[in-house]
Amino acid sequence: QVQLVESGGGLVQAGGSLRLSCAASRSILSFMSVGWYRQGPGSQRELVATITTGGSAYYTDSVKGRFAISRDNAKNTVNLQMNSLKPDDTAVYSCNAKVNSVNYWGQGTQVTVSS
Repeated sequence: QVQLVESGGGLVQAGGSLRLSCAASRSILSFMSVGWYRQGPGSQRELVATITTGGSAYYTDSVKGRFAISRDNAKNTVNLQMNSLKPDDTAVYSCNAKVNSVNYWGQGTQVTVSS
């Protein structure tokens, strides 16, 4: 079992920044990948960014150049630095970890970007 706890969401004006953190209940070194998903109002959940054990990162096109995912293996955390935020980034952001082909999810954190 893996517990994931997100933090760092909130309300920010367009153009601002937020940093999300996801703390895992055990070492993330064994995780196949960890990442962030989001679900906006009336939208389906979409992948935002993932990072593998080796440090390879993937970003959905809409956040490339604005968001950066990183992992701190010593602290068992995965972070998402979000810059130049837009109202379209408003969503509940959830942390995901794939461990032995099983998906684990955090409870989500709300990010609201005002225009």
